[in-house]
Amino acid sequence: MTRRDPFSDIEELFERMDRELGKLGAGLDVPASSNVSVDLIETDEELTVLADLPGFDDDEISVELRDETLTVAATPSGAEEDDVDEADDDRYHLRERRHGAISRRIPLPAAVEPDAATAAYDAGVLTVTLPKRSASEESGHRIDVS
Repeated sequence: MTRRDPFSDIEELFERMDRELGKLGAGLDVPASSNVSVDLIETDEELTVLADLPGFDDDEISVELRDETLTVAATPSGAEEDDVDEADDDRYHLRERRHGAISRRIPLPAAVEPDAATAAYDAGVLTVTLPKRSASEESGHRIDVS
């Protein structure tokens, strides 16, 4: 009679739960800092967003500006297949590298010119430059009363 190790069964259960929760979390837009690390820098003329997206290609990254909120997202090619490649008998002792889609919404502290925005991706860092709207555009428009 073979004796079962209850601790290995528990370890296997946690590994399966981690994989399944990872699949669920990949489709959610969770603004957790561990999802995408971001720096937001403001000068008098512009806002600059630096986002760490290591391991992605440029065509896997999307950047969208809507309602003064910048959304950065990345989906690796074949993200749905990542967990299929893992053999069921693989046991991770440490798993910190993210697999699957990631995203982050960044509320902007100032109004920007969407048409003048630029984005560049180099060495795993996305740099989005957002020129601010001029003060004359933000002050509004005078309407004469007759």
